[in-house]
Amino acid sequence: MKPALLLALPALAISLAVAADRTDEPTADEKAVRRAIADYCEAFYEAKPELIERSVSKNLKKMGYWKGPDREDYSEAQHMTFEQAIELAKRWNAEDQREDLRYSIELHEVADKTAAAKLTADWGIDYMHLAKEGDKWMIHHVLWQSHPPQD
Repeated sequence: MKPALLLALPALAISLAVAADRTDEPTADEKAVRRAIADYCEAFYEAKPELIERSVSKNLKKMGYWKGPDREDYSEAQHMTFEQAIELAKRWNAEDQREDLRYSIELHEVADKTAAAKLTADWGIDYMHLAKEGDKWMIHHVLWQSHPPQD
């Protein structure tokens, strides 16, 4: 057996053991991370900036790439602060209040202090990093893009 494979086997055994101990019931932290991400998404969908205040760190670092249906290329990187997210939540869906907006959340990892997740929403795909502050999960980083073109 190759030395690199020998080194990987203990890590694989640990990963398999952890997965075997895992139940299908989400933990309290997993539920709280999902709630923070849902608050973020619903803030824009329902024009409720108070949900941003509840789920997003004031030190938010958000960057993304937008591509509308009439554009060939993505925009230059767009940056957003916490204050800009609040302002966007006040107006993004305030006029038409479309009710058919959906989203999905995939948790990639939830540790005791940090988490990583993916949100797929009407506007695109957001990759997020969250941190547990006291007993509350807060979104700190968002990297996003519009939905890729369908081939």
